[in-house]
Amino acid sequence: MERPEIDLRSASVARIFDYYLGGAHNFAVDRELADAAARLMPELPRMTQLHRGFLARALNHLVDQGVTQFLDLGSGLPTVGGSAEVARRLDPSSRVVHVDIDPAVIAHGKHLLDSADTTMVLGDMTEPDAVLDHPETRRLLDLDRPVGLLMVGVLDFVGDDVDLAKVMARYRERIAPGSHVVLTHYAGAGDEDYFRTRQLYRDHTIDFHPRSGPEVTELLAGYELAEPGVVDVSMWRPEAVEDLDGEPERSAVHVAVGRRP
Repeated sequence: MERPEIDLRSASVARIFDYYLGGAHNFAVDRELADAAARLMPELPRMTQLHRGFLARALNHLVDQGVTQFLDLGSGLPTVGGSAEVARRLDPSSRVVHVDIDPAVIAHGKHLLDSADTTMVLGDMTEPDAVLDHPETRRLLDLDRPVGLLMVGVLDFVGDDVDLAKVMARYRERIAPGSHVVLTHYAGAGDEDYFRTRQLYRDHTIDFHPRSGPEVTELLAGYELAEPGVVDVSMWRPEAVEDLDGEPERSAVHVAVGRRP
């Protein structure tokens, strides 16, 4: 099998996220694009941190529901505060499969994992059957039991050329009753800075597709939404005062957790 080419000359969404989170697993090309984007939209680093806070709260909810196996789609790098660390802290028996389309992320991520109950899989989250039938997915996850599908910071980068509703429906069909989906999606502020930032990403071959609250809700058809439904990232079960700092309406990130009945 031909090994995928690893391109370290182009910026990576996963490493940009790592940089915004204060991590060390990024390169100059990532930092340059991240800094340029943050000059246009200074709230971007804060939005990334809010994603991580929401992920931790959502994982806590899933573990409370008895879910201890997770499929992290478009996972990025498994760094501090990531799904594996949080899930295993909540329940040491948790198993996590990280899926990413970037070969560099997979190669780098494998060196960061410290447990046999976690793994990295090279795959495209828009191909549900290939992801779910991957040998590493099948090795760690029992798809006849509830699974937590994590789609945090990834759907924004799925373009209109993909029937995303069909992708979501296929995952729902394949996972067991009692499974959950955890989702975030950028809504887009619609102002000049936003449009300039989107073009900046696209100039670096990173496509960016915001979707509205109603569009996000449509993607969750067939799931029972946990309270408070589809809301701003700051407003999903905030546990501390700092979760409400800033301007929630400016964050423009919708989040939700849904259960497959």
